[in-house]
Amino acid sequence: MNKIGGHWKPIILYHLMSGSKRYNELKRAIPEITEKMLIQHLKQLQQDNLIIRTALPVVPPSVSYRLTEAGERLTPVLNEMARWGLDDMQLSAGA
Repeated sequence: MNKIGGHWKPIILYHLMSGSKRYNELKRAIPEITEKMLIQHLKQLQQDNLIIRTALPVVPPSVSYRLTEAGERLTPVLNEMARWGLDDMQLSAGA
């Protein structure tokens, strides 16, 4: 749980499940996250070997993020978490 706990890490990983994303794509996909939090969590996920950061030597700089093999193994867990969240929202709305 230390590697994927908290509010933002599972959301970031969930968005990377569909493939490599640039920083701005992640920021647009998660508009509620601050720039500071996104950068901090991307660094932590990289240190925990769950994502790979690729920087291309071009101008302007191009940086993308993708899941590592360890990150990809979280796919079933993240899908279940997302399904549970949707189910819970539907149950709460019906109450």
